[in-house]
Amino acid sequence: MFIGIEKAVLEKACVEMIETILYCLPNTFKGTIYRIGKPPDLIAERITSGIIDDGREEISWVLPAKSGYNPPGKPWTAYRDQPGRPLEAMSWCVEEQKSWTAQDPSTNVRSIPLQVEGKCSDFHHMEPVLVRKSDLNLEEHSSFEYPRDCKGNIICKDSEHVVVAVIKIHFYPFTIKVNSHETRVIKKLSRSLGTELLSYHLHRDSMKTMERLAEERLRACNILADSLRNATAKSGLIFYLVKQEIGYLRDQWEQVLREHRKEGNGKVEAIRELNGMLEAMNGGYEDLRGELVDVQNKFLGLSLPPEKGENWVNMQIVRRWKDYFGKCPQDDHKREVVWKTIDELKKSLHFGHNHESTAHYDKIPGDVKTEWIHLLYSTDDHFDASALDRLITILSNPALEIRSREKSRKTLIQLKALAETMNQLEQNTNFILRDVLNGGEDKRVSDTLNNST
Repeated sequence: MFIGIEKAVLEKACVEMIETILYCLPNTFKGTIYRIGKPPDLIAERITSGIIDDGREEISWVLPAKSGYNPPGKPWTAYRDQPGRPLEAMSWCVEEQKSWTAQDPSTNVRSIPLQVEGKCSDFHHMEPVLVRKSDLNLEEHSSFEYPRDCKGNIICKDSEHVVVAVIKIHFYPFTIKVNSHETRVIKKLSRSLGTELLSYHLHRDSMKTMERLAEERLRACNILADSLRNATAKSGLIFYLVKQEIGYLRDQWEQVLREHRKEGNGKVEAIRELNGMLEAMNGGYEDLRGELVDVQNKFLGLSLPPEKGENWVNMQIVRRWKDYFGKCPQDDHKREVVWKTIDELKKSLHFGHNHESTAHYDKIPGDVKTEWIHLLYSTDDHFDASALDRLITILSNPALEIRSREKSRKTLIQLKALAETMNQLEQNTNFILRDVLNGGEDKRVSDTLNNST
């Protein structure tokens, strides 16, 4: 990897990224990260591989006994697209700088086993980790040379980015699709990994510059500060993953209440009725009708707090129904039934925290239940470490009949630790900026940088 990072730091960053993905995406079971070396050789080398156990509690770390990507790795000329040789997904990720999703092994044109042995391989997603060339100042070096394809054409020259690593995540059969929620999460995490690796690289370079050229301190610290601020963007993703996990817990809590009360899913029933009524209506506008059905079905896959859920319904569903009625008028009775069903849909969003649904559930103490409901259905738009601590504490209670109770508890503990690390990083960054702008001493800045690693 032409980003300068110590091996131990690189391995630690890769391990943490694989842990985050495997613990947060329940349909994954294995993760691998490859580093991509400096052009033009672009040596692809496996850094680490992690496999999570069936209970999703422990991850084992081991490199395959036989693999062309094990150290010292495989050069670009050995895995690029070339006549007479099987196509590799690694080549696609590096040359095209795009992801590759094997959602159906039988049709994966870049599967080595399928091309060589006629055997289906596994279900996986590969995501390149990109860093801007401008951040690495690559083209300022006269010795920089771009790689070439098998025909001698230069590749990647017109791109703003270079590939510094590739993430490969294995999924259980038929649980991964192109542009699915899982692939979008992995893409966002790949960006944060790229930013993290870049920040380590720039941190090391900045230290050397400050020790050698004190008069360039301001410029060096500004580069470092900008890079570290980019790393804090990871905090937003961590908060997103926390909200996703809380949404997952909210769904399970409502399922527990429905089973306790022996009731159906009001949200599902309302969407089914809306889709059925739309299908029964005449008047054309198939594109508009299809779009409305897609939006309503998409809402089934979302788990939002009630207030945000109602806003989503108003913005996405109600607005489209109004557009449809404007272009394809219906009689008053049909319109009234639609609006009534939408009201029922909004009402169903409050099922898990209204008094009628929860009053007779007595399998956990009343005060614990009250706090649990408050934490699940709050609409905070900022990271609250104390609230997350209380949620983790409640999840430690075995009386809480949530299927993923222990897994969710461990996931939230890890996300909280990541959030605290990013918060400390931002505090250190702000200190460095203030110190530089106020003309502080080099040693004080250097000590702070050393303490932040």
